[in-house]
Amino acid sequence: MAPGTALSPGPAPALALALLLAAAARPAAASGLWALGGWAVGAGGGQRGRSPLPAFSKRRLGFAAGLECDLATNVVGQPLVRQQVVPAVREFLQNPHPAKPLVMSFHGSTGTGKTYVSSMLVRYLFQGGLQSPYVHQFSPIVHFPHAERLEQYKENLKHWIQGNLTNCGRSAFLFEEMDKMHPGLIDVIMPFLGPSWVVYGTNYRKAIFIFISNAGGELINKMTLDLWHAHKDREEISMQDLVPAISKAVFENPQSGFWKSGIINDSLIDFVVPFLPLKHHHVKQCVISELVQQGLEVRPGIVQEVADSIPYFPEEEKIFSSTGCKTVTSRISFFF
Repeated sequence: MAPGTALSPGPAPALALALLLAAAARPAAASGLWALGGWAVGAGGGQRGRSPLPAFSKRRLGFAAGLECDLATNVVGQPLVRQQVVPAVREFLQNPHPAKPLVMSFHGSTGTGKTYVSSMLVRYLFQGGLQSPYVHQFSPIVHFPHAERLEQYKENLKHWIQGNLTNCGRSAFLFEEMDKMHPGLIDVIMPFLGPSWVVYGTNYRKAIFIFISNAGGELINKMTLDLWHAHKDREEISMQDLVPAISKAVFENPQSGFWKSGIINDSLIDFVVPFLPLKHHHVKQCVISELVQQGLEVRPGIVQEVADSIPYFPEEEKIFSSTGCKTVTSRISFFF
């Protein structure tokens, strides 16, 4: 979405705030949720936030298997993502009384699949996917563009989260481009992320929060490149070393939305999910997938040319794609 196309801070901030709060207070249609055990509100109107189906069901098993298969098939070169996201979501859904919301933070360079995985996840969880009334996306460029309005944004965000969790405890909140978020803003949602029963009268333990950020991408790329220089496979990267390093990098970066954040300091993020840089053969897989989706002939020569047209780093070896698979779709048109 282009800057200023939604919640524009233009001439009527008071009106925008009023509309925001009104939307937060408005109950959504109950048929928007999938009828999954513990995530179900039946079509035709069950009670919001209730869990009328068994805590564990065959349908839920099918959900996890389907998500895992989709990730393996359509998310190129990210085995660490599959290893973390699927078990995390499966375990969270199986627990009828989770101790806290599920909080995940996706980190990596442009074009490695962070936004794609988050949209895939909500598509499996919610009927209508990103268009579901229970899925809420926030962009710092669109919703929080002006640093001088930080305090107003904090109030807006707190009321938005509270209002939507009151409507449905099984809501999902996606925070995009956390590396562009004003430092200090995101900490206003800390009370909703911890292990308490209620906040402001709302039970929020069944919600999902996903943060998406390019911050930490340079560190991930460096550690992956170091492995390559050591003649090791990129998948051999140590999660024990990588995750604390990412958290430290974003916590100490004054340009990051997590700068000096209590969310990091209090370990409220359950899973820090690294997205690795993509190699040439991964980009070729993206090209093939895009050609198939567009109904175009998969010709090896075209696949090679499109993959070769993308910049790679480091400059000398050209090992990893500088833009992941982000520009594949736009580049294909030049070869047909």
